[in-house]
This record gives sequence, structure tokens and C-alpha cells, in this order.
Amino acid sequence: MEYKWIIREKANAKAVESLGKEINVNPILANMLVNRAVDSFQKAKDFFRPDLDKLHDPFLMKDMDKAVHRLHYAIQNDEKILVYGDYDVDGTTSVAMVYDYLRRFYDKVDFYIPDRYKEGYGISERGVRWAAENGFNLVISLDCGIKAIEKVQLAKDLGVDFIICDHHTPGDILPPAVAILDPKRQDCGYPYKELSGCGVGFKLLEALSAYRKEDPARVMAYLDLLAVSIAADIVPITGENRIFTFYGIERINNNPRPGIKALILRSKIEKDIGISDIVFKIGPRINASGRLEHAKASVELLISQDLEDALERAELVDTVNAARKNFDENITKEALSMIQSMEEVYQRKTTVLFKEDWHKGVIGIVASRCIEKFYRPTIILTESNSKATGSARSVFDFDIYEAISECSDLLEQFGGHKYAAGLTLSVDKVPAFQAKFEEVVSARIDEIHRMPVLEIDDEILLDQINYKFYNILKQMAPFGPGNPEPIFCVKQVYAEDVKILKEKHLRFNVVQDGQQTKPVCIAFGMADQSIYPDEIIIKMLNRKMRFDLAFEIRENTFRNTSSLQLYVKDIKFD
Repeated sequence: MEYKWIIREKANAKAVESLGKEINVNPILANMLVNRAVDSFQKAKDFFRPDLDKLHDPFLMKDMDKAVHRLHYAIQNDEKILVYGDYDVDGTTSVAMVYDYLRRFYDKVDFYIPDRYKEGYGISERGVRWAAENGFNLVISLDCGIKAIEKVQLAKDLGVDFIICDHHTPGDILPPAVAILDPKRQDCGYPYKELSGCGVGFKLLEALSAYRKEDPARVMAYLDLLAVSIAADIVPITGENRIFTFYGIERINNNPRPGIKALILRSKIEKDIGISDIVFKIGPRINASGRLEHAKASVELLISQDLEDALERAELVDTVNAARKNFDENITKEALSMIQSMEEVYQRKTTVLFKEDWHKGVIGIVASRCIEKFYRPTIILTESNSKATGSARSVFDFDIYEAISECSDLLEQFGGHKYAAGLTLSVDKVPAFQAKFEEVVSARIDEIHRMPVLEIDDEILLDQINYKFYNILKQMAPFGPGNPEPIFCVKQVYAEDVKILKEKHLRFNVVQDGQQTKPVCIAFGMADQSIYPDEIIIKMLNRKMRFDLAFEIRENTFRNTSSLQLYVKDIKFD
């Protein structure tokens, strides 16, 4: 896929010079920091040295006092409490965290995860009735509930109170819950708006712990679960989330709970676990049980208190994940074939595909895979409970949630974020939805959205790549939305000593006129990649053709010797 390179504009020169002097870094690093809104000594200190003491007071969140008083009342009066969460990573980590925290001092607590296939996303009527029939007086919903007006009203009618902990955008009307914790409420003055669902649950535990005058360390012990939710749910790693993730990853590396330790061992991650390890290895395994079977298995893994037990549970989750990969690959091939074989679909600015027998658990992944091949807003639909249900994924800087909202007259239910959403509609309305969604997106989408974008921090010279530079880059982690991993480019370079690794990757040294440094480059999956018709990259590299190179800087250790390597993001030949 061809990328459009966008090299970030240079920040204000005076701000860059001032920051560089204050914290003693070179202009390239100072420019990167100012472009990340780190433009003073104090902001740099907060950025490089995240501090748990800088977390916001949880009682700044609207309804927090109501939530804590209702939860404390339930505990004091021996009421049954149900912890209810969605079946994805954010939901299961939330449930594991809140349930495990409460069960350590209160025995009338249980948890509930809806069945993806029988109940669908969020709070279900079946779940509400189950709570009432089993004598639960209070339900704490996590990562869901902000739009469940009818379900929460049903619970109220059945004598069940709700505390909603959500981070999705509310509608115009809020559910009749005793407390609604959501920083995205228009009337909520909480200073940080980008918490994950697990993050909102964490603030509830912080507030409850403070109210009960407990040791704050009891709550901080769950930062590993919170870091997993932040990474897997792709929320910005800025502000409070940066503090959570910094300490959560530190805990994952040094003292993870048995469930996460088991997932690390099953994933064969050797050391220095980071955001990408969570996103691509740990998160998918937690997600797998909810995609194909029931997410209860993931919660039971995450709350396991014994490593041997956790390893057994992780093995089962891993088996399900392998089956998930198989479904994913087969359905992706089928979806791509549909796009390529249907001229009308191929020419659209959107992809909306429906097939009644596609596996509901992997359609979100399939939507992402389709974008990798056909870069445009994509919705994959399948049939579930006699309805068309689907997952939507977007492209750079295009708000797919808003586009879906404009089609709400055709939908029965929808929710989500700028880049990902879910929706349900009648099967007979799928053609009308396909047409209207195409019309809405066509009116909104710009040319910048039509090609994948590679945001590059700066153009540098090869001799500027050294350990002093890299060691400061490392301290900018954890990376993610809002603080992306730095990408640089060098121009007018050529390759030497080109080799193929494992039949699909390329390894070569990159050379720049006038520079002494000739770092090793690793280009994953590019061994047989074409740039132009009949022009394979490796042939062009071997002819010493000049090119521009976009890359990340990584450290490689082999036989106890470490060196810096460039991980290739893109190559543009003259």
C-alpha cells in the first residue's frame, strides 16, 4: 500500500530553542516534544517522570459521590452486587479489576459478561432479568450502559439499581441510573476526558478506597489490568492515561498478576514488554474467548490467583485464539474477493459488506484487514438473532461514528468512537444503509482520507542516530495515540549488502553521502513487494537506486551485543 508522507511542521523556533536549553536536548528532540505540547520544563518533567501523585481527584467526576455512597450502602447492608461488563478487552479487564477488588473484602459479589451471540453488545434484557431473578440489588456496569435507557429503566422497575461506568459518548438522554460516571458527559467537569472504560472503573475504586480510608496501594495493584485496557482499546496515551500506562507497564514487566504472567508466557514475549506487545499479543488472546465462545473465560483467567491455574486457563484461551485466526483469515479472503469481483462495490468510497454466515466474533478484525487493502471507511455485517449486526472501522482522521449517526433512521442500535463503532439494523434495510452510508461519507470525506498517512516527526541525517539520541527517545514511551512512536526519514540514500530473511523480510545497510553511519535496516514483509508494476523492491535496492526511507529506531541484541537498527515503515524511490 502506498503511503502519503506528512512530515510534521516545525514547531515555534523560540519554543524549541528555549526547551532545548532548559532540558539539555538537541533541536530534533526539542522540536518533537514541543509538537507533543511539551513546551516547558515542568511539562517535560511531567512527561518524562510520570507521577501517581498527579492523578486527578476522582470526586471531580460527575456523580462520583452518588456512586460511592450507593456502593458503600450496598456493602454496609449486605446487598448483592453484580459487576457487569462488555466482552472485549476493555470490558473484561474492567470486570476483573472491580470484581477482584470487591471480593477481597466482600463476599456478596459476582460478575456477568453478556453472551456476544445471544445478547449482543452492552446491557441486555436477559442480563437485567438474570440480576433481578438472582436477588442482586445493585449492578455496576463497566465499559457499557451510557445509552441503555430502556434496559436500565427495566432494572429500576424490577428493583435493581445501576451505577454506570462508561467512556463512550452519551446520547441526548441519559439512563435512569443512580449514578452515571462518564467523563464525556457534557455536564461532567472531570479534567481528563479520554479514560478507557477500565479507567472509569479505576476512578470509582480510587474514590471508594479513599472513602473507606484504605491504603491507596490496594487500588494501584490493578494498574497492570488498566494498562492492558488502555493499550487494547486504542485510547490516547496522554495525561492521566500516560501515568496509568507508565506504571501499569512497569508492573507488567516486574510483578504481573498470574493471569497476565500466563499470557506473557503463552505469547513468548521475552523482555521489555511494551504497548505493541499488549496490542498484538496479549490483547487478542484476552479478546479471543469473547469472540468465539464466552468472555467469562478471560475474566476467570485475569482474576486467577495461582500461576499454575492461570497457565491452564491461558492455554485454553490460546487455543480459542488460534481458531479465531483461522476464521479471520478465511472471512477476510472472502470479503476481499467480494470487493474485487463487484465493480460497483470496488468503485465506492466506502466498503459495506453483508453475509449472513460470517462469524460475528471476527468481523471487526476483518473490517481492519479490508482497510489494509482498500483504504476507506469499512463496515462488515453478519446476521445474528435475525438482525444484521456489524463492526465499523475508519481511516486516518475520519469520524466514522458521526457518519453512522447520520444514518440512524435506518438503525436499531449503534455506538462507538471516531475510529471504531458497532451497529445493528434489520436485514432488509442493509441495501438502503449501504447506499446512504456511501452518500454520507462521499459528502464528508476529503482527499487526505483516501490514502493512508505516515506521520513523520522529522527528517534527520544518519550520523544523528546514536545511543545518546535513542536513550532519550526511549524515555518518551509509552507510545500510542496522542504520543505516537517517533518516525523519522532520511532522503537520497541507497542500500548495500541486501539480504532476504525467512523468505519474506529484507535486511540491508543504508548509506547516505557524507555520513559515516551505515545502520542496518529491517523491512518486514518487503522481500517480494512491488513499488511499480514489474519492479520488486529488492531489485531496485540491488541496483543502488536512490530512495527516501521512513523508519523507527529500535535496539537489537544478539549474542549479548546490542546495536541500533532501523525498522522500515516505507520506501519511496526516485
